[in-house]
Amino acid sequence: MKSSWQILWVDDEIDLLRPHIKLLQAKGYNVDTVTNGEDAVALVRERPFDLVFLDESMVGMGGLETLAEIKELDASVPVVMVTKNEAESVMDEAIGRRISDYLTKPVNPTQILLACKKFLEGKRIAADYASRDYTKEFNQIAVQLMNPLSWEEWIALYSKLSSWEIEFDRHRDLGFEQTLADQMRDANAEFSKFVERNYRGWLDTNNSDRPLLSVDIVNEYVLPSVKADKGPTFLFVIDCMRLDQWLVMEELLGQYFQIQRDYYYGILPTATPYARNAIFAGLFPSEIENHYPDLWQGGNDDDHSQNKYEKELLEKLLQRKRVQLRSGIRYVKIIDTDFGKKIESEIMSYSQSQLTAVVVNAVDMMAHSRSDYPILKEIAPDESAYRSLTRSWFEHSSFFGMLRALAGVKNVNIIVTTDHGAIRCMRGAKALGDRETSTNLRYKYGRNVKVDEKYAVYVRNPDDFKLPRRGMMIDYVIAKEDYYFVYPTEYHYYLNHYRDSFQHGGISMEEMILPVATLKPR
Repeated sequence: MKSSWQILWVDDEIDLLRPHIKLLQAKGYNVDTVTNGEDAVALVRERPFDLVFLDESMVGMGGLETLAEIKELDASVPVVMVTKNEAESVMDEAIGRRISDYLTKPVNPTQILLACKKFLEGKRIAADYASRDYTKEFNQIAVQLMNPLSWEEWIALYSKLSSWEIEFDRHRDLGFEQTLADQMRDANAEFSKFVERNYRGWLDTNNSDRPLLSVDIVNEYVLPSVKADKGPTFLFVIDCMRLDQWLVMEELLGQYFQIQRDYYYGILPTATPYARNAIFAGLFPSEIENHYPDLWQGGNDDDHSQNKYEKELLEKLLQRKRVQLRSGIRYVKIIDTDFGKKIESEIMSYSQSQLTAVVVNAVDMMAHSRSDYPILKEIAPDESAYRSLTRSWFEHSSFFGMLRALAGVKNVNIIVTTDHGAIRCMRGAKALGDRETSTNLRYKYGRNVKVDEKYAVYVRNPDDFKLPRRGMMIDYVIAKEDYYFVYPTEYHYYLNHYRDSFQHGGISMEEMILPVATLKPR
């Protein structure tokens, strides 16, 4: 506890409160008292206080007027109003004038002590408990990683680690970030082995013991509400959104929605042309290539060329499932701010449709831009700052605006998910390939791709991973953990250029274990 917390108590009947004041002094708090607003303002002007208890009804300058004066002098000081007046209008005005808490007389010692602990020691107490609880859980997770885990247990473990990341964002002074990052790296090393052993089995749709994959999302979450037809259904797919980023958004959405968060595993490679097409088609990439060759474009895995037909793929999925809509699917891809604001302004008209699919590219662009623009790396130098940047974007985004508007739509069904996440790449791995080899940093395909198998999973037969053959016999290599591929040409330049960048396409918890949330308006 701070050695000298300074409390100011303002009340025109201060003598009646002496027992409370003595209790606080016995607990180590320094308490100054005054009997009117004028003296309180003069004292605050003279020196800082850590907490103010303020009577609402006093002779001369009233409590609300005193509150306004104090806040003008020191906007950060918490002020607890203590009053006999239980009128709702007084409470509303006090809240409007930035009161921190509101106690009704007669107050008891426990209420006063609790207020002091809440505003003066709350952060320290919360940090102490977080430190103690994580130390205990760190050991439990370390033991877990020594034993085989099921896909459900991996989801639970990653969810736990992501929650700790959010918690430690609130307690940066504890210094646990590196410990947690090291544990995340250890977990990803084991997770990569787990995926390498089990992924092929998951691709068997008759396997009853497999996680939900990208191909299952529409069938499991979208079609039931569309078929029920009790209200409009919206599917939002946020490109390249990690679980920790969704947790940050979820905190802001809680006041508008009841949120059911589930999880699924993204298919490999965890890149937009594969994973997002799989979501909209309900098919694996090789199946899309075989059944709809006109909708699967060859060449480089470029988001704009490879994901031009998401609406058409979703229509094909509905046809296969024999789902008839009253009107066609409404599909929107938001790739710039102005267009996003336009859709936000029109979103209520979309609620007249039975099914609307919206793709939001902002998070993906933020991840890629961080590599290209030094100012973004300066703004978001680490994982915690990256989450903070995500929160800032979301608070002011058209996406948040759309969700707030839809919170007022009767019987609306909202599903929010992502096609893949991204991992902060810290270790380079040398890759060899001919000029036809793809240029992606977390996966590559071609006829002569070579990477040390310590760093990557080799897919020598694309059919094993239900990947497209692209009209020729090719291999795929998919990076594990936080490795990224670098060609020998100008090796050191590109090694340094892409180190500490957020990439996707490989095998990691951040890229593969993904949230799918169902939002119901409160």
